[in-house]
Amino acid sequence: MEKILIFGHKNPDTDSICSSIVMEKIAKHYGIDAEAVRLGNLNKETEYILNYIELEAPRQISEVQEGQKVILVDHNEKEQSIDGREKSEIIAVIDHHRIASFETPMSLYYMCKPYGCTATILYEILKKENIEIDRNTAVLLLSAIISDTLLLKSPTCTEKDKEVYCELEKMLEINAEEYGLEMLKAGTDLSVYSADEVINLDAKEFNEKNKKIVIAQVNTADIEDVFVRREEIEFAMEKQIADKKLDLYVFLITDIINTNSKVISLGAEKEIIEKAFNVKLDENDSAMLEGVVSRKKQVVPKILEVL
Repeated sequence: MEKILIFGHKNPDTDSICSSIVMEKIAKHYGIDAEAVRLGNLNKETEYILNYIELEAPRQISEVQEGQKVILVDHNEKEQSIDGREKSEIIAVIDHHRIASFETPMSLYYMCKPYGCTATILYEILKKENIEIDRNTAVLLLSAIISDTLLLKSPTCTEKDKEVYCELEKMLEINAEEYGLEMLKAGTDLSVYSADEVINLDAKEFNEKNKKIVIAQVNTADIEDVFVRREEIEFAMEKQIADKKLDLYVFLITDIINTNSKVISLGAEKEIIEKAFNVKLDENDSAMLEGVVSRKKQVVPKILEVL
């Protein structure tokens, strides 16, 4: 039987990596020869988690061959997926995002729920199918929920995410908030990354109404720690705009302590940010977005509204 590859989106975040690994466990429970892989480098937050449970990272791939069977987690849009995906056979999708630019020639298993995290959906599957949740799996699930909901503070967080968070905390017999704070703080150390790496840690591409847009986001405990590198970050953004022929590049610096973001907006359509959030970009093409922490729920929809 051909091995099935499981992966999340490009520039993978914690949910993409953790959910890929957990989905591999679910697939193997049913005798499916599957392998979790990744489409980019690990960020510091995800490294912290895998080191915590002493688990090796999935191998990295950059493309798939024609006819390769794949399972997608934490994404469905082709712009955010692997090169060559159109030649692959998608047999399943587990996701919590909007459905866009997605079609298949054959039927498939598709589960998408409006939760704060893909891992929450996978937890439901594990429980429903009576699949054992060992300690490593529980840590992966809890970590993904903490990451995607910013310790339950994000507006994307649902009652189901909170319920699963509490169940996993009890199962693991740990203080989830203490663990989560350490985990999130580990992900805010950007000092070892070049400006190009910083803007690509968690960047997603969108094609809407003939506009090519990238929305990137990093988390920090102090916005100025990142914004002080504005000039080199903007240089890296401008290069991406030129290389990818983008109309807009949005870079969000999100304060996980005070739950707000500073945005840098570049490109021919940079004023879209002003219309979307009723703010004025300053001389540095930046603005504060009070209370904004979620790209999925607070940023993407507003930008699409004004395109």
